[in-house]
Amino acid sequence: MPTGVALRDVREQLFAAAERVLLRAGPHALTSRAVTAEAGVAKGVLHKHFADFDDFLASLVMDRIARISAAEAGLIAAAGTRTVAANLRVVLEELFGSVAVAIISLITFRDDLRARLRAARGAPGVPLLGEAAAMIAAYLRAEQELGRVAADADVVTVAGMLIGTGHLMFADRDGTAPSSSEVDRMLTAALAGVLG
Repeated sequence: MPTGVALRDVREQLFAAAERVLLRAGPHALTSRAVTAEAGVAKGVLHKHFADFDDFLASLVMDRIARISAAEAGLIAAAGTRTVAANLRVVLEELFGSVAVAIISLITFRDDLRARLRAARGAPGVPLLGEAAAMIAAYLRAEQELGRVAADADVVTVAGMLIGTGHLMFADRDGTAPSSSEVDRMLTAALAGVLG
């Protein structure tokens, strides 16, 4: 890159490049050189903004986690609208979009990254998926308060089951994503006996 040319929001540019590499070639192909080449910047740019490549990867995942946290208020605000299953389908389809599935593969692929993220989050479980389960549990609690989810439903367990089943449905990076009707069918089965 020529000197004197300012990069606009270089972190986002590098995150977007990493996501493209993940989608195209998978976690094994994600290197600092691949990211900077995809972003069209010198390799030193990444190291100017991040301590090392692991710091970059952890920041990428933490950015994704922050997006989930930001989406939680909107999901809770949707309580009482549409059906519970319809609200959850939207969440699962957005959560398990191809980039998120690729990032989960990255977390699974890199033990050091997973350990770093657990320390940064101060929570056990798979980073990103744990936050998504907490978001769904909070939504289901809001629906409980409205009487649309049974008062005795274990919303934490239900949320974990939805995340696990959703991940299994969407996890094949090379395959076709499940249709909305397939997701609806899963939600109908998973929520049987849970809805008020």
